[in-house]
Amino acid sequence: MTKTRPVLIDLEDAPGATPSDAPPVPELDLPQGRAMTAAAAGVAGARPSGLGAWVLGALGALFSFMLSVAVYDFVTGLLARNSVLGWVAFGLTGLAIAALLVLALREGLGFLRLSRLDSLRAEAEGARASGDLAQARRAVDHLGRLYAGRADLRWGATRLAERRPEVMDADGLLDLAEGELLASLDAAARLEIEAAARRVAMVTALVPLALADVAVALFANLAMIRRIAAIYGGRSGVMGSFKLLRRVFGHLLATGALALGDDLISSVAGGGILGKLSRRFGEGVMNGALTARVGIAAMELCRPMPFAALPRPKVSNLISRALTGVFGERDMQAGPGA
Repeated sequence: MTKTRPVLIDLEDAPGATPSDAPPVPELDLPQGRAMTAAAAGVAGARPSGLGAWVLGALGALFSFMLSVAVYDFVTGLLARNSVLGWVAFGLTGLAIAALLVLALREGLGFLRLSRLDSLRAEAEGARASGDLAQARRAVDHLGRLYAGRADLRWGATRLAERRPEVMDADGLLDLAEGELLASLDAAARLEIEAAARRVAMVTALVPLALADVAVALFANLAMIRRIAAIYGGRSGVMGSFKLLRRVFGHLLATGALALGDDLISSVAGGGILGKLSRRFGEGVMNGALTARVGIAAMELCRPMPFAALPRPKVSNLISRALTGVFGERDMQAGPGA
């Protein structure tokens, strides 16, 4: 009968080696939210060159000219054949032109609203950086005029007017205005973010069609950003919404904020929830978390004041509230920061 003896390993060649020096175990192929990443790259990465923009503009002008000539020939020819039908065609053409003008005016007003929010945010940042009380008062006046007709902010505007004479420093006045006027708007924006994150997560998890999750993520984020802009007073048209979506995605890709680095996301990706659910459900959680991150960036771009007195929302809190009850309340609250 053979006796087993303990095996001794000589560590003289590797002095001071400990188990902590070993390389980490590589993660297996965990979900990465590819639908949101693909949508962001497709929108923010499509930057036409100057020559491409010139060619598109020339082709658009040529198409508009050809369409105008065709409509003119159609109306004049119909007038020559039958005056009644010709005048009907002339009236419908006038209505179509009027609708296009109204649409163009709406788009222009949308761009003006977004630029107004940008100017207000820059003014508030400058007042806070300089500490100038007069500049802060001007910024608060402009903010008050922006929300003067909002019935939901009437109580906050009244409290701001009552307490404003008591504040004699720039930071305190800006903090007071932010707390009284923007707290309820931030809460409404968070609800929109949670709804969009829930929608994207559910579609990704339940719809197995190829590219369907990318399309849903793109349009859900576009609708979310448009509603967030409307909440803060920057209601935009279709073109303005696409421009804002591109700005948000471009900002996230440039700063690397679209990467999966949040504590809760890391916990979900490496913890027990993905062991209980399928990979498709894991992708849904990731896409929902990235949608929440896009929503926070949209809040920062649409807000007329930067976050200072009020806390900036966290992805962990938003995704935990959005997906609680969808994938299981206990699992979604297991991560840190929930």
